[in-house]
Amino acid sequence: DLEDREVEVEVTADQTPMLQVFGPMGMEEMGMNLQDLFGNLGGKRRKKRRVPIREARELLTQEEAQKLIDMDKVTKEALERVQQSGIVFIDEIDKVAARSGEGRGGPDVSREGVQRDLLPIVEGSNVMTKYGMVKTDHILFIASGAFHVSKPSDLIPEMQGRFPIRVELTSLDEEDFYKILTQPKNALLKQYAALMRSEGVEIEFTDEAVREIARIAAEVNSTVENIGARRLHTILTTLLEDVLFDVPDEIDAPRLVIDADRVRDRLQRVVENRDLSQYIL
Repeated sequence: DLEDREVEVEVTADQTPMLQVFGPMGMEEMGMNLQDLFGNLGGKRRKKRRVPIREARELLTQEEAQKLIDMDKVTKEALERVQQSGIVFIDEIDKVAARSGEGRGGPDVSREGVQRDLLPIVEGSNVMTKYGMVKTDHILFIASGAFHVSKPSDLIPEMQGRFPIRVELTSLDEEDFYKILTQPKNALLKQYAALMRSEGVEIEFTDEAVREIARIAAEVNSTVENIGARRLHTILTTLLEDVLFDVPDEIDAPRLVIDADRVRDRLQRVVENRDLSQYIL
């Protein structure tokens, strides 16, 4: 097959910057321009590569397409899209809120400092990037957090005012865990099945077993610490620990069925013992 025959092609070498230039505070643009200047010294280097014809066709097509693209126009349109339709999602915002019932001091000072650093960007300011100035006036900012220890009201008033719409989500229950285990294309159960299949063993979870896993995950979350859907990963690791260790040396059966009784036998003792349940992260 000609597609697998190797040929020699000359392509543009990837230029990884060997020098990182940092501009002084407030003059980041100067550092970016200097870095671009040093990066372009000597022009674009070419190098020869031996690749299959299939890959060579893709490399040459991509290189010729780059010549037809007006990068200045692309950059301008990208900046306009960012400024008019951009969305910034700030996760774990509760980690920078002051602790409820504690005085403002110690770690709370640094938490408040982070909030005040975020405030100008959320309110609307000009942010320098390597592609030019970006105005954040019309960018949508979304912040989320668990707020188990702190409350949204523990954020500084200015920050609260910039997030006027609040939505409270309910904790995951048993039915939610069941859907997470069964509906996604890359659900955890399917991943474990694919992992076992690579060792020549077909693993099957009965519907009752999946229901039991979901029930135990919800129970542990409610009694120990609510870590959401992450609980499923650690529970499945505990459930299949011996199976994963024994495959393929000690399991001769080509098909392994996990039923509700096996789930209860492996996990119920851990759930009932509070001292052990804390180790199911």
